[in-house]
Amino acid sequence: MSEFKIGCHLSSSKGFLAMGKEAVRIGANTFQFFTRNPRGGKAKDLDMADVEAYQVFAKENGLFPMLAHAPYTLNCAAKDAGILEFARNTMCDDLDRLSHFEGAMYNFHPGSHVGQGEEKGIELIAESLNIAMEHAAGTRILLETMAGKGSEVGRSFESLAAIIDRVERKESLGVCLDTCHVYDAGYDIVGDLEGVLEQFDRILGLDRLCAMHLNDSKNPFASHKDRHACIGEGSIPVEAVQRILNHPALMDKPFYLETPQEDNDGYAREIAMLKALRD
Repeated sequence: MSEFKIGCHLSSSKGFLAMGKEAVRIGANTFQFFTRNPRGGKAKDLDMADVEAYQVFAKENGLFPMLAHAPYTLNCAAKDAGILEFARNTMCDDLDRLSHFEGAMYNFHPGSHVGQGEEKGIELIAESLNIAMEHAAGTRILLETMAGKGSEVGRSFESLAAIIDRVERKESLGVCLDTCHVYDAGYDIVGDLEGVLEQFDRILGLDRLCAMHLNDSKNPFASHKDRHACIGEGSIPVEAVQRILNHPALMDKPFYLETPQEDNDGYAREIAMLKALRD
């Protein structure tokens, strides 16, 4: 059986070594963090001494793979030229910084077409990725599955495939499957997990699935709302979560919690619960 890689979203305010130590304290063996304030802005300069200390600690404790999350304000399908330029510059800067971390992955919400239509949104996102790829080095970029609220691009597996088809360096792209998002988007991971994964494999290929965001949903199936709940406290039963954790096609994927815990001790309890659910 493959090692169970489980972690959560941690604050990067105290640096990478602090995140690594906190991950170990709460029972995680991987983690996710925002590359900068989730609402955007300039990232703090890297403290290379902290980066080097983290690298040593991560190797000693098996903290891989690290998942960096782009800020929510990044919109690679924006109609406004300034917003689009900000998104592309931010992505390039984030990828330059991640080149210091071996095996890191970079996850982002594809974007919202803001009335331009999905086809135009897909075109702009692909253009943005082709620009960003020049800065990717060894970092794999992940498109996240979305719930489909408003004018979000990425609600369907087909729309993600359409983006990937337009990107030149496809080998550097992957997908992060968010359980809350796909459930809210109308993919029945509760009643037909096998069928959903078969669709994913047919349209995108399971070899492109690189990470899982493990979240419950505060809203019912196909609601297109995107409101996360703690595991077992929403509309996705714990039994369905257990099937996800133990599905042969998913067991080797890293899982990252983004549940609305009050503090990291809440994540520690959730991680312990999930470890118990793993066969």
